[in-house]
Amino acid sequence: MGVRLMVVDDHRLLAEALASALKLRGHRVLAAAAPAAGAAELVIARAPEVCLLGTSTPAEPGIFDPVARIRRERPQVAVVVLGPVPSPRGIAAAFAAGACGYVRHDERIEGVERAIMKARAGEAAVAPALLQGAFAELLNPAAQPDDEGQRLLEMLTPREVEVLVRVADGEDTRVIAAGMGIAPSTARTHVQRVLMKLGVGSRLEAAALAARTGLLERAGTVRDGAAPGGSASGTATAGATVPGRGA
Repeated sequence: MGVRLMVVDDHRLLAEALASALKLRGHRVLAAAAPAAGAAELVIARAPEVCLLGTSTPAEPGIFDPVARIRRERPQVAVVVLGPVPSPRGIAAAFAAGACGYVRHDERIEGVERAIMKARAGEAAVAPALLQGAFAELLNPAAQPDDEGQRLLEMLTPREVEVLVRVADGEDTRVIAAGMGIAPSTARTHVQRVLMKLGVGSRLEAAALAARTGLLERAGTVRDGAAPGGSASGTATAGATVPGRGA
């Protein structure tokens, strides 16, 4: 028997596509709406069995307030968060607010459906690796408040770090390719990989995230010769300037 659920995401096209896919698999999707001030009210009013609540910024303070309100006013509604690869603090915040699951945006529909079924059964619906990261953060809290920038930096190769710096400088694909001595198609691939690893949907978001977390300042060290993790990069080239470092 299908699950009675709602899909709420800040990207309406994604919400509607996911809702359609779940309907084809026999589920009863009540609504697919972009989140706004009234998102929690909508879920509370319709009272589905499971709510898939999407977010593109799981680390943002207060982002899971709607989850807490839904669970407070409709405790029978199981909330599963849909989002990018979260920081340990992000997934901890989701569960602390009352979510019973966290599914990455790039998960296959079968994985989303498994999470829905587990949530309806009252089970935790989350990949073990995500939980391990959250518990590791709890047991070994980072000493520095800007640890997110270091974590993000360690996800990137030295070449991708240079691409990110150039993106933050406002260079387009053609200029990036010329500055790095690579084909435009290769530069475009590097940019897409950077966006994917950072869990953002645009160059502007990538630049904003890099600036907010201090990643750009840390990237200057990598471009001077020390790669993430402490090894020499040997691949970054000079040319782009880092905001705040002589730009």
